[in-house]
Amino acid sequence: MKVFWFSVVGLMVTQIGLGQLVEPVLFNEKIHDFGEIVEAAGPVEFTFTFTNTANRPIKILSVQASCGCTTPGWSKEIVESGKSGFLKASFDPKGRPGYFNKTLSVTTDLDRNPIVLQIKGSVVDKLSGNETLTAANGNLRFRNQSFNLGKVLINKPAEAREFVVLNAGPEEIRFAHVVAPEYLKVAVPESVKAGARGTITITYSSKRPQYGFLSDRIEFTTTDTENPVKSFSVYVTAEEYFPTLSAEELAKAPLMQAEIYAVDFGRVRQGTKVENRVLVTNKGKQNLEIRFVQSNCSCLTVVPDKKIVKPGESTALTWSLVTLGRLGTQNKAVTIYTNDPRNPVQRITFSGFIEN
Repeated sequence: MKVFWFSVVGLMVTQIGLGQLVEPVLFNEKIHDFGEIVEAAGPVEFTFTFTNTANRPIKILSVQASCGCTTPGWSKEIVESGKSGFLKASFDPKGRPGYFNKTLSVTTDLDRNPIVLQIKGSVVDKLSGNETLTAANGNLRFRNQSFNLGKVLINKPAEAREFVVLNAGPEEIRFAHVVAPEYLKVAVPESVKAGARGTITITYSSKRPQYGFLSDRIEFTTTDTENPVKSFSVYVTAEEYFPTLSAEELAKAPLMQAEIYAVDFGRVRQGTKVENRVLVTNKGKQNLEIRFVQSNCSCLTVVPDKKIVKPGESTALTWSLVTLGRLGTQNKAVTIYTNDPRNPVQRITFSGFIEN
């Protein structure tokens, strides 16, 4: 197998509703994508963590899974205000090939309306090569038209992701050259015979210490007569790893809490610049560091007044929405990456309606 490391050459608003208050049971994330799961490898597990932001203790009363293949476990003890708990979801892929999307409904003594968490992914049988490969690029077939590495941890050793490729053409195809950014290590087979499969391995390196959803492009030069040069997007979601802390360590750690997590900017006319601020407070005992703030739309800009927030202090996230060229219902989001070990990744949503 060839391994390549290459660098690529080269309003002001008159009325703004502030939406609902902070979620009293704040999960670090409500959706987890396992990606591809090999059936023969057995059950997989993910732990959702949450913080009690209510002003009183809470307790999880029940967790209802939508499928018997999903086994939940959770914090059975009372969770005091400002403290954290967990919910552990285990999925058994045995006898369940293909895509799955399961839910866990969490009921607490604070609100009888359940909080819905979601796990999803795809069960494959790589050992017997039964992966569905339908995305065509010349004579080669892939599972998708892009490579999604899923979540990567920028402060841990890089993990390789494998992607199967099928030669559906009449002749052997050789891989001659690969162009990729320096932080992507791409390993390709020397060649793939007609009707055979090969494996492309991509490793994301910490040489690119950036946070959030990131995309790049890689290019293969092959002997495929139908399309010799093949270009693909590579996607990752880069986050920071935090080890499990003791209760004493957590009590001293920074703790981020936004005043609101859902901003409703109401109805505004197209072309109006909508802007306001959301306060973020450090409820912990050590400095809170805002590592990165990422919007899911170029129309929405969010800038923190300061990136280091001392214990007990607050900072403002100044946000601005450009409405020009947009109409109808709008749902945008901003992801905030911090050194809060309980909830290092938090999201604030922005919604409203833009009219002529």
